[in-house]
Amino acid sequence: MPTTALLNIGSLVTNDPAQGDGSPLGVIRNGAVVIEDGTVAWTGPSDSAPAADTAHDAGGRAAIPGFVDSHSHLVFAGDRTEEFHARMSGRPYRAGGIRTTVAATREASDEALAANLAAHLREMRRQGTTTVETKSGYGLTTHDEARALRVAAEQADEVTYLGAHIVAPEYADDPDGYTALVTGEMLDACAPYARWVDVFCEQGAFGEDQARAILTAGQARGLTPRVHANQLSHGPGVQLAVELGAASADHCTHLTDADVDALAHGGTVATLLPGCEFSTRAVYPDARRLLDAGARVALSTDCNPGSSFTSSMPFCIAIAVREMNMTPDEALWSATAGGALALRRTDVGRLAPGARADLALLDAPSHVHLAYRPGVPLVTDVWHAGARV
Repeated sequence: MPTTALLNIGSLVTNDPAQGDGSPLGVIRNGAVVIEDGTVAWTGPSDSAPAADTAHDAGGRAAIPGFVDSHSHLVFAGDRTEEFHARMSGRPYRAGGIRTTVAATREASDEALAANLAAHLREMRRQGTTTVETKSGYGLTTHDEARALRVAAEQADEVTYLGAHIVAPEYADDPDGYTALVTGEMLDACAPYARWVDVFCEQGAFGEDQARAILTAGQARGLTPRVHANQLSHGPGVQLAVELGAASADHCTHLTDADVDALAHGGTVATLLPGCEFSTRAVYPDARRLLDAGARVALSTDCNPGSSFTSSMPFCIAIAVREMNMTPDEALWSATAGGALALRRTDVGRLAPGARADLALLDAPSHVHLAYRPGVPLVTDVWHAGARV
């Protein structure tokens, strides 16, 4: 197979501690990457790189693994500008929140949903994101949830069934009836398109017993749990996620010591979503507390039209460093290797032999510039599965 070499990389982040400086990021100074058949064939010092069929000179720029965005909500229609405007202006707004998006999504055609999803995926790719998880959750009928997942499965890397986002408006007076739908007919229609099952376990959404029923029903159909946990208040979400072996507990804003301990000693990744707190003026999760306890942390955008309408992983890295007490190294690892861990993927989030050749070049000498220069579009080139995109 033809080979391509990226040479003269000023600072190459591999996320392989066996390489380079021996840190968790495995940084190689003046590094190189050789790509063959869509995967990384070799990494090391540029002056030791094996010969390749074609070469690309990085000109001293930094290279990082492609970002792994392990939590997003991209299958939707409509706009919630007025809601955001009111919230940021200190004015009350009661138009419906998620229900507003549900109504617009139900009315949209499959083609419109697919086009909107494609646009957001392109936007993410331009900013260095090469692996994306996305969810249903804006249909809340069997038909609309299934078609959302069908649309998602055609484009996204990872697809999650989130029929349990909120109780559907038609079931406002019968939440147990909606739970039965989510665990029965709707699950049957949606399971073929998804790898994951998720639930918003929160006061005002789904309680512990309902969440347990939804997640275990998904497990019985071969789906692995993820949980929207402890976003708005202390609650059972994190403990339930760890108990059921969920891949991730997402948000993790309000945690007890027992929650932190469970995450530190269980197999569940704590996925933090700082764009949500930024967009709602809510308290940020305490990443330092989790990291110091030994928990594994991922960063993601939570890109959605209501509470975090950003597709920028660099922006989330900058927030995590400034507001959540993460170091620049920790934030980058969490946005790459951490996201891969939350998706139980070993082929992405790192640049080591055998990994998928996903990487981004930065118009900067170091990855630290992602936090040092917030808001600046530093990603200049992106490779996905070995192809320059």
